Amino acid sequence: MSFETLTPSQKDFYDAQGYLVLEQRIPDDVLDRLRAEIAKYQEQAKHLSESTDEIDLEDSHTPDDPRVRRIKLPHTHNKVMRNLMFSDLILAPARDLIGPDLRLHTSKLNMKSAGYGAAVEWHQDFAFYPHTNDDVLAIAVILDDMESENGPLMVFPGSHKHPIYDHHVDGVFAGAMDLEACGFDMKDAVELKGPAGSVSIHHGRIVHGSALNRSDRDRRLLFYEMMAADAFPIMGSLTRWSDIKDYNDRMLCGDPTLEPRVQSIGARIPAPLPTDNFTIYEIQKRLQARSFEVAK
Repeated sequence: MSFETLTPSQKDFYDAQGYLVLEQRIPDDVLDRLRAEIAKYQEQAKHLSESTDEIDLEDSHTPDDPRVRRIKLPHTHNKVMRNLMFSDLILAPARDLIGPDLRLHTSKLNMKSAGYGAAVEWHQDFAFYPHTNDDVLAIAVILDDMESENGPLMVFPGSHKHPIYDHHVDGVFAGAMDLEACGFDMKDAVELKGPAGSVSIHHGRIVHGSALNRSDRDRRLLFYEMMAADAFPIMGSLTRWSDIKDYNDRMLCGDPTLEPRVQSIGARIPAPLPTDNFTIYEIQKRLQARSFEVAK
């Protein structure tokens, strides 16, 4: 497979199923640099007693036993991760799937450390940030060999063509679904597994989640979430950005536009929002019917 272009069968599979895994796409030297950067954050965590704007800590973290749950917005403070984001290793398949003009939504590095890495309950990304069309996807760089035992990302194939399900608890947005109430059975989920250096891609509407890492191996995923430039946020328009210049500064490639492409795809507004710490891990604690064990 060329690093530049997806095959027609890969594009057809993504359209039908809502996900792809591209094995061993990231070169070993890039992986080595990424892991070295992660080690620096883990060293910083030894001096923290609470989460910061860059480092999100596990509930079980202590300075003597440092446990990092997420590196937040790494593209804003890590040159290695920012450079990878702008490379064709990441952008070429995205262009093949949603077009030449791409805008960044966010980045994050989810850390599932060996033996305790936190689960993420079932959800749809589009429930967090509905847009005028659904050319929205997430690309995940697999930094460690990913198998069933270390908590791989799981998806329900074809669920990107479903409605946006209710992610509220007691009328407040909780960032997670009651899987059984929404008509899903865990046995139908597919694990997105692959060797380190592989890349997974999932549609913004697909139902996905991941279990605790109970293995003796880390499971770390570096996410770049993006959309076609003509997909505009429905809720609050540009309220997440100070002005249109700031919004256009998020362009990853191609040209911005002021003409949203509007499709009748259905959405659900994520409101009201909880007033406490707004990370997916924290707001999902409101969920009453959980699918995965909670880290201890």
